[in-house]
Amino acid sequence: MTGTRGRPRSEEAKRAILDAALLLCERDGYQQLTIKGIADEAGAGRQTVYRWWPDKADILIDALVDLRERELATLFQETGDTLRDVEVVLKVTFKLNRELIGPALVGVMADAQRDPELSKRLQDTVIGPRRDALRDILRRGVEAGTLAENVPLPLVVDFAFGAMWYRLLSHHAPIDDELARQISDAIARLLATSPYGGAHGRT
Repeated sequence: MTGTRGRPRSEEAKRAILDAALLLCERDGYQQLTIKGIADEAGAGRQTVYRWWPDKADILIDALVDLRERELATLFQETGDTLRDVEVVLKVTFKLNRELIGPALVGVMADAQRDPELSKRLQDTVIGPRRDALRDILRRGVEAGTLAENVPLPLVVDFAFGAMWYRLLSHHAPIDDELARQISDAIARLLATSPYGGAHGRT
């Protein structure tokens, strides 16, 4: 967990360390990532890194949270068109996984299987908020009457992100805009308000 003792942290130095961790993880892989490598890439000392984080997994969790807060606010603005919003938020999420955070997310998740405390932190700060955001969009669609809760919304969220995780782990197919479209179309059918419901007005 991030420490609080010592001199006030430099936000510029912290951001450099977070960005370096994601860059090196994407380039070299999670197993090859080291505190020394992160410090060298960020132009910081190892003691500076250790003052704020105990290990690489904690650095990457903070990096994932920081990136989500920066990127989603910029790339996604809710419109009120529920199914379009679902597709866009999935496209943004998949783009980040493809281009930068996929190796970090999979690596931390693997370590979390053996570390209950790390697992809880990952769920509380990275995975849970992502699930909540998608569920809230769907809930607003149900409340507006454009969707029907024919299937429990948490299960629909599992379906949407479960496809992403399966492809992240198996590498059998891409995590791309087409997958986002297919998932949003499937959600439209799962939550259709009529037996003839289609997706995004498609027939």
